[in-house]
Amino acid sequence: MPLHAILESILFTAETPLSLDKLCDLLPEFDRDSIKSAVTTLSENFDNRRGAIKVVEVAGGWQLRTDPAFQDYVARHLKTRTTKFSQSALETLAIVAYRQPITRVEVEHLRGVDSGGVLKSLLEKKLVKILGKKDIPGRPIIYGTSRDFLELFGLKDLKSLPTLKEIQALDETPLFELQEELPLGEKSSNSPSTIEPALPFGE
Repeated sequence: MPLHAILESILFTAETPLSLDKLCDLLPEFDRDSIKSAVTTLSENFDNRRGAIKVVEVAGGWQLRTDPAFQDYVARHLKTRTTKFSQSALETLAIVAYRQPITRVEVEHLRGVDSGGVLKSLLEKKLVKILGKKDIPGRPIIYGTSRDFLELFGLKDLKSLPTLKEIQALDETPLFELQEELPLGEKSSNSPSTIEPALPFGE
């Protein structure tokens, strides 16, 4: 039985993206290189048939997904609405995505308004997670985006995020225009000194 066909059956029934490690755990009779090669073969097979289903690398794994070009037709069948966010949620989520790890105070400094309620909502939606606490007086909680964030937006990893210049090119009044000037310090200074594994918002 072809390995790429086995992988197709597994991905077809999977509810979330499956990483290479997970596939190796599920298929111990095959070596890692063979599984990785078979995923590539499977992806090429779907691309060559020029259908609506693709093998997409997203959130650190692979998943069978409908080509976005067919979204309107799929929505007619499912009768569902595209996920929508308020402007405040989008602003907060974007700031966390590009500035993580980041504290609530830093988010509010960038937005200019209280963001506690928005962060709580994003935590409940599991798009943002708690990474730990910052090693400064008061030890404030630091936030970052989750695997669910990558999956929702179809991103392979955080490196797949569009650059700030690309975002600015889409808008005459860029949201991030002034952020580089704000005194948040170097990104590395936000790294947590203590990670708290008991916190409920892990991946």
